[in-house]
Amino acid sequence: MNMNMKKISIAVMMFAVMVLLAACGGAKEDENTSSSNESTDKADVVEVKHELDNNPVKVKKNPETVVVFDFGMLDTFDDLGIEVAGLPKANIPAYLSKYEDEQYENLGSLKEPEFEKIHALKPDVIFISSRQADLYDQFAEIAPTVYVGLDYAHYMDSFKHNMNLVADIFGKEDEVKEELAEIDERIAAIKEQTTDFDKEALIVLGTEGKVSAYGPNSRFGLIHDVFGFKAADEKIEVSTHGQNITFEYILETNPDVLFVIDRDAAVGGQASAKDSIENDLVKKTNAYEDGAIYYLDPSYWYLSGGGLLSMKEMIAEVEDAL
Repeated sequence: MNMNMKKISIAVMMFAVMVLLAACGGAKEDENTSSSNESTDKADVVEVKHELDNNPVKVKKNPETVVVFDFGMLDTFDDLGIEVAGLPKANIPAYLSKYEDEQYENLGSLKEPEFEKIHALKPDVIFISSRQADLYDQFAEIAPTVYVGLDYAHYMDSFKHNMNLVADIFGKEDEVKEELAEIDERIAAIKEQTTDFDKEALIVLGTEGKVSAYGPNSRFGLIHDVFGFKAADEKIEVSTHGQNITFEYILETNPDVLFVIDRDAAVGGQASAKDSIENDLVKKTNAYEDGAIYYLDPSYWYLSGGGLLSMKEMIAEVEDAL
């Protein structure tokens, strides 16, 4: 091989080495970039596990277009200054009447969502609770859907779980931590009073002249389980709709304290619970004779519940009763 050929071979080899090094460098850069993007993507997403989906629901942090189908969650957003795009406007609680404004899309009712309108909003996330659980798949087809139903047997655990979930998604950790601490403090003060409270309580829901009772571990059972009131009847059937009872039952149970929630007032009817409940039979109970019948605001107890605002108001009503 002559000298010129050797020079050409060396030049070719050096060029090949340079190309190989550049390719390796580029591959490493691509790998680093990909890894960085993946890390960023994970940092911008909250994975939510809930009972209606076998797989974690991926919700981007600080979502902009928010749809909510739970009034407790709506009052939480209101309390934390989180904007919503749409909600069901049928039977909005009076304390949340600002959301009747036209700037918020009307998406039907809690039980009958208008899916076409929801789809048109192109939401980043949808929040639902037990009233829409059967429709989860239809919501999930539109956008990541988060189930925030309450576990009544473990009320405070599920309530705090939902609040911390909101904190993670919307970057409200400090605000939620502070509010939960205040709530815990107020509940502890109530329990100090009820620990030695020798009076027994009964919780009833009144609707159209009929009554149903709620005991521990039930929908309104936090009066017993969280606030510490002794139950006048420990064997009440645990049910979302309560156990059907008669006014004779109330007299036989003879509660010292009677908590009443008026469903008719909550759903737009005439407030009738007081007229039907304070009859000749109930007037013979200790609760009536001691002036210890308390009518709880159904906006908080029946329509919403499980939100930061409603929880604080529910606590306030129990504080007043004590």
